Amino acid sequence: MIFRFKSRIIWATVFSLSLILVAFSHRSPTNLAGSKLAVAPYPHTVFVHLFEWRWDDIAQECESYLAPHGYGAVQISPAAEHVVLPQQGFPWWQRYQPVSYQLVSRSGSRSQLAQMIDRCHKVGVKIYADAVINHMAADASGIGSAGTKFDRYQYPGLYEPKDFNTCRKGIQNYNDRQQVTQCELVGLPDLDTSNPSVQQRIVEHLIDLVSLGVDGFRIDAAKHIDAADIDRILKRVYQAVDPDPFIYQEVLDPGNEATKKQDYYANGRVIEAEYGRAVSERFMGMSGAIAQLETLGETWGLMPSEKAIVFIDNHDKQRGHAGGGNYLTYKNGKLYELANVFMLAHPYGIPQVMSSYAFSHPDQGPPADAQGNTQPVYQNGQAHCLESWMCEHRRPIVAAMVNFRNQVGADSPIAHWWSNGNNQIAFGRGSSGFVVINRESEPLTQTLQTSLPPGAYCNVLAAEANFAPQSNSQQCQDGAIVIVDAQQQITVTLEGMAALAIHIGAKAG
Repeated sequence: MIFRFKSRIIWATVFSLSLILVAFSHRSPTNLAGSKLAVAPYPHTVFVHLFEWRWDDIAQECESYLAPHGYGAVQISPAAEHVVLPQQGFPWWQRYQPVSYQLVSRSGSRSQLAQMIDRCHKVGVKIYADAVINHMAADASGIGSAGTKFDRYQYPGLYEPKDFNTCRKGIQNYNDRQQVTQCELVGLPDLDTSNPSVQQRIVEHLIDLVSLGVDGFRIDAAKHIDAADIDRILKRVYQAVDPDPFIYQEVLDPGNEATKKQDYYANGRVIEAEYGRAVSERFMGMSGAIAQLETLGETWGLMPSEKAIVFIDNHDKQRGHAGGGNYLTYKNGKLYELANVFMLAHPYGIPQVMSSYAFSHPDQGPPADAQGNTQPVYQNGQAHCLESWMCEHRRPIVAAMVNFRNQVGADSPIAHWWSNGNNQIAFGRGSSGFVVINRESEPLTQTLQTSLPPGAYCNVLAAEANFAPQSNSQQCQDGAIVIVDAQQQITVTLEGMAALAIHIGAKAG
């Protein structure tokens, strides 16, 4: 990867042929013994948010799990120096209150960040950084994670009072666009992002991250930054680096406010938070049944698929923040898994998988010691999940569907939609894959039309139950083989609260 900085060229990373081969090796998932598991033919677009993970743990996860299972990228927590709040129990949101743009956070140091990015790149996994550029830390005074002392509106060597908008009060009216972009979001000092000197500091911060190898940015609180300001900032970044980083913006548009998501389309992709609510409510039975998802898309008020980043939940929504509520989370068990199966099987948007930690209070920070030092996920070379770290991305049914999406691609159309009119659905993805979801408690027995070539296929959701990523083979277990007959039909019997998925990359025999 080559980064171009103004008039000189810096070779940030030069991959040898051997490293290129390593980077692409993860495209051959674990084989099924006696079966044929093909190389995934499409780009790996699914990414996972490893929320509050340490840089060292992310590096190991890229190598040990993400690459072998087909994840394309990781969204990391904000890398910049942030406020430290021991009196409030080191909450998760202290990461979203920058003190400086030094790359020292509770996830690790600058050098650890750089090493993590390099290790992930070597196995073909990209890194997307959460960029907090709308505001700074809210306290009257304090000390940051790199030891920087600050006062409100005074951040040494970076910003002073003249760099902030003059509306020094909270947002009262979300139908007033000027308030939304110039007043203070939950009391956070709002940067004057129309100011060229402020833009320059933000540009330098983003370029610094790209120089370490960051591949893209989530623009936090983009709704509170004028779209034209983001455009000016990104154009200056694009002038300095090559290739352009991938951009997606947090623009929460419930449909009844002055801010409109379409205002931000020109800058990059936009997070479609209403997607997760719509899918979750159907799986929870709060707004009809999952059969209604047949028409999911723009007719529901969602943005065009080619602009959307989607999730079932994220770090805000699972806590009821940022307009949260009615979102399935890890706490919902099987319902949450089935909703993720649907998201990863359906062609709408680019999916983000959540990977969180257990919490009982919405402000609760990651697992940590008494001094606020984040506890590692990996201990003695093994990931310790389902204790404090939930690792939803490692749930076998979720990981299997990541590979399903890699096999069928993002653009293959939905084919042969079937439903019982309630909470049992099935659909194909072109001639490459087929999925069945039974949200009901009673078993589903049905003959279904597919577009798959006749033959024996492995239900990858069943086969994944004992999936070992380090293994070179795995038996397609008894009961997991699905026959597509000469009429391209399958007859399935599926227990309640379960799913089935077959694709051309996992043919049995």
